[in-house]
Amino acid sequence: MNDNDSTTAKAERLSDTDKLSMQWKSIDWKKVESEVNRLQIRIAKAVQEKKFGTVKRLQYLLTHSFYAKAWAVRKVTTNHGKNTSGVDKELWSTPSSKMRAVLSLTDKNYKAKPLRRVYIAKKGKKSKRPLGIPCMYDRAMQALYALALEPIAETTADTRSFGFRRGRCTQDACEYIFTALTKRVSPQWVLEGDIKGCFDHISHEWLLENIPMDKTVLKQFLKAGFVFNRELFPTDEGTPQGGVISPILANMTLDGMQKALYDRFHTNRLGKEDIRFKNAHKVNFIRYADDFIVTAATQEIVEEAKEIIRNFLKERGLELSEEKTVITNINDGFDMLGWTFRKFKGKLIVKPSKKSIKSFVASLSDTILGKGRAWKQEVLIEKLNKQIRGWANHHQSVCASEAFAHIDYVLYELLWKWAKRRHPHKGRWWVSTRYWHRKGNRNWVFSTEDKELLRVDHIPIVRHIKIKLDVNPFFDTEYFTQRKFSQGMRRLSGRFKKIWQNQKGCCYHCGMPMDISDDKELFFIVPKPIGGKEIVSNMAYVHSSCQKIYTERRSKE
Repeated sequence: MNDNDSTTAKAERLSDTDKLSMQWKSIDWKKVESEVNRLQIRIAKAVQEKKFGTVKRLQYLLTHSFYAKAWAVRKVTTNHGKNTSGVDKELWSTPSSKMRAVLSLTDKNYKAKPLRRVYIAKKGKKSKRPLGIPCMYDRAMQALYALALEPIAETTADTRSFGFRRGRCTQDACEYIFTALTKRVSPQWVLEGDIKGCFDHISHEWLLENIPMDKTVLKQFLKAGFVFNRELFPTDEGTPQGGVISPILANMTLDGMQKALYDRFHTNRLGKEDIRFKNAHKVNFIRYADDFIVTAATQEIVEEAKEIIRNFLKERGLELSEEKTVITNINDGFDMLGWTFRKFKGKLIVKPSKKSIKSFVASLSDTILGKGRAWKQEVLIEKLNKQIRGWANHHQSVCASEAFAHIDYVLYELLWKWAKRRHPHKGRWWVSTRYWHRKGNRNWVFSTEDKELLRVDHIPIVRHIKIKLDVNPFFDTEYFTQRKFSQGMRRLSGRFKKIWQNQKGCCYHCGMPMDISDDKELFFIVPKPIGGKEIVSNMAYVHSSCQKIYTERRSKE
């Protein structure tokens, strides 16, 4: 090949890359989400009407749609694991590679690559949790088929299942537990359920027989195997923790547990359906992912409920953990989802658990005295504020005032150590006046000119309004949109609340509704370096993924 031919081929390759890049950047994401959602609504309606042939056809349409493929690729390249590669070490970090992935996604001759096995530490435990990391292509395929499976999972799900579901959260589970146990005549006995290695031991045979999706593709997801220390291991059971579709598969496996319990206990003493005596056994069931509780009037009823659940799980290749599944009286209390539920003199109190507080203090210590040793003060404040907001938002709806005050005390102690270590030869007065300042009518504020550390005990306690049990995110879109906006209005305060109100809870860039707990960020419409001020009219809430795309476009202009 002569030099001219080589140059021409190179120019053509560059042209293809630029073309793909422009295609990705020109995608209308609002239309993409709308089209995907339209097909998902049709799937959910067909499931509700038990038209399973129609469901299958619509699933095929969705998984072969350009919009769904684009949405799947965007999802796996903007989530928290986007920088983690699989066994092929490939990452889709450029617009052209993302667009190439969209055009190449297909189920024809699809063969999943083995997962890369890593072990991550469990909170407060010496044992480690196995995590399977698929390669980017397999992640995108799982995200694509999850789009077609989610409407079915939502329509057939247990009403009191709250984990890994759209529009539901830990606070909803907390409120339903509170409702079940708070009254004077409420049940006194609680079964704290824990499934032994739920994700790792689900029966492949049960999944292939009962999950309504393309069996060939599902088999590839399940039987891919994993690589650890350069050795390939087969997977004969379970769905990988780390897989995009795994939470949906796990939820669908456990759906039906509520019905099994209610079919046995939600009748009157004579076995006849009578609303006056319904649920005389006081059996309530609340599940978040693989953690659940069952309430009952007596210890004997709890024991019977435990056997029903054990038989239910056995069919799916699962079993209860004998060490962690315990029967408790509400006066002794129990922990779930980072909270302690316990009755004191007949009154139910819900507060952050000791384990949750201890774990958060350890993470603050690691940030301040570990990673933060070399950081500037403004960087440390930014990192700590993010941690504080995440933890406080989780506990904001329970009796957390004492815990919040304790965290403030711990923060002061840790920050004082941090400051003294940076200036071992300076006196207390010099250190205190360098890092702590007066802001308004408050003294001792850890701050710089532009940033200040959040006071945890200034975060208001706001009661969470629980979700209606019979709503479906694919049918009741207006309810969920209004709910997201209302949650922001209750939880935010000051200028942040005003910004949220001005935007009606929608992203400034894409215009789609935002959840207050979403991966979001506050940005300056007119940047600070060119004269933008930190005022309400110059600030906006955006999805972090939208802001990344917007920043990329601005840099190219």
